[in-house]
Amino acid sequence: MDDNRGIAVSTLFPRISRPMTRRQKDPLRPLSDEERELLERLSRASREPAVHVIRAQILLSVADGKSYRAAAESVGRRSGDAVSQLVTRFNKVGLAALEPMHGGGAQTVYDSEKRQHILEIASQLPEVEQDGALSWSLSLLQRRLRQQPEFSRISTYTIWQVLHAANWSWQLSRSWCSTGVVKRRRKSGIVEAVDPDSEAKKS
Repeated sequence: MDDNRGIAVSTLFPRISRPMTRRQKDPLRPLSDEERELLERLSRASREPAVHVIRAQILLSVADGKSYRAAAESVGRRSGDAVSQLVTRFNKVGLAALEPMHGGGAQTVYDSEKRQHILEIASQLPEVEQDGALSWSLSLLQRRLRQQPEFSRISTYTIWQVLHAANWSWQLSRSWCSTGVVKRRRKSGIVEAVDPDSEAKKS
């Protein structure tokens, strides 16, 4: 019989190596107030595309300190690599990372006339009785626009894209405002005026 008394315990029972946690080579950059506001709205949305909701939830989880794997598991996924790729893309292109890369299917495209209509609605004050608020939010704009057949499927992300392309920004007052708004003197007092041709000028 072989005598194993002189053999080291580590030789008889080799240590089981544990997978090391992958270091985040490209950590998520800090979110702006505007980005976090939109991501939080999307993460709770019930009528947005599922891919937008899931990606918003993942990014918020990572922003709150979760690892890539934990963020993936929080939405029923297993791949930390996919989360890493999403974070890298978000760091490069911002909220556009929520939109899947176009794979050849039909895309909803709004021409300049429809984009201008979105801006015109956003430039008006909400009606308290109809809209229930004194200032616009993305979800409130979405609800108003979806009352029209041509915007029945519009997402808050698309609205954000249109506003952002027209140089509108999210204000500390928690409302949207065009950076090109100017104040005009009227008989009724000082009012804010918005260029109704901003979309045409951009084009």
